[in-house]
Amino acid sequence: MSVADLVLTPTGLRFMGRTFPCVIGKGGIRADKREGDGATPLGEHRLVGMFYRPDRIAQPRSWAERIGPRDLWSDESGDAEYNQLVQAPYGGSHERMRRADPLYDLVIVTDWNWPRAEAGKGSAIFLHQWRRKGYPTEGCVAFAREDLHWIAARVEYGARLIVR
Repeated sequence: MSVADLVLTPTGLRFMGRTFPCVIGKGGIRADKREGDGATPLGEHRLVGMFYRPDRIAQPRSWAERIGPRDLWSDESGDAEYNQLVQAPYGGSHERMRRADPLYDLVIVTDWNWPRAEAGKGSAIFLHQWRRKGYPTEGCVAFAREDLHWIAARVEYGARLIVR
């Protein structure tokens, strides 16, 4: 492990010598993650992307991409575009990336079940803003806004999210 790794611990996420309060999936941590189980997957996951809302925040890193009005994330298990960024109109099950609330104003994407997604294994595991402290996610790791922005400003593309 290195200081560049993001390590999920029982007391929060450790990164660059700091520990940040966070929440995980309502299904806990699972080695056998499945679509819809609400679990955060056990293992080492590379950070492979970052998205931001340019109408709400400044670009946090040079490798961060804009979230556009038609951007969606496919969670349609079995579809060729499962666990990928897609554009509206899209007929399959999906999440809007450009949300009315601030949860996805800044999103860091892991390589969970990506780039070649296995049907039913679960879609996107993001690092994003929490709804509120203690409120679990659908499997993602979520933080207070200021902590997420602090992490995003320093994390490197390809860093590891380690979930034990």
